[in-house]
Amino acid sequence: MEPKGIVIAEKGAEAALELKANNVVVLDLKGLSSVADFFVICSGNSDAHVEGISNSVEEKLDEIGANLWHKEGERGSSWMLLDYVDVIFHIFTEESREHYGLERLWGDAPVEEYKDNSI
Repeated sequence: MEPKGIVIAEKGAEAALELKANNVVVLDLKGLSSVADFFVICSGNSDAHVEGISNSVEEKLDEIGANLWHKEGERGSSWMLLDYVDVIFHIFTEESREHYGLERLWGDAPVEEYKDNSI
């Protein structure tokens, strides 16, 4: 059975933190968008870091049986998107994140910040 959206969002956010992603947030878009129920947004320090975070999220979500529907972004890209239908992960470099401004665009959405507690 496919895990529920919130489980996918939480596990993916945790996987991003394991790879030292910066500023990990989950936007709850239920009732605000027909695109997805949740956006998970985070930043990497470089294009290679963005790719590593993306791979970590994919691996963790594969372990729990979540099915990746679509992926955008290439090796060396400053932005990658992982679409799990109900949950979409946006993994950016800091510059790309600022440029696209998804948090501003979806400013009405409730936001939950995820922090690395292992420090």
